[in-house]
Amino acid sequence: MNREFTVVIEKDEEGYFVGTVPQLKGCHTQAKSLDELMNRIKEAVLLCLEVEGELGEDELQFVGVQRIAV
Repeated sequence: MNREFTVVIEKDEEGYFVGTVPQLKGCHTQAKSLDELMNRIKEAVLLCLEVEGELGEDELQFVGVQRIAV
């Protein structure tokens, strides 16, 4: 059974792409390219699921991302 996770991708000041999965505590990685990042984030998700076990009923559901100017 395949599960889907939301990945938030940002680019840091050194040019690395940083991927974070908000649904899994501590699940993040970085890479120089988006292709490499996606491979690494899949590995990170599998490791997080292995360590934490499957998510229960309190799983967060992705709603969206909003930018604001202040």
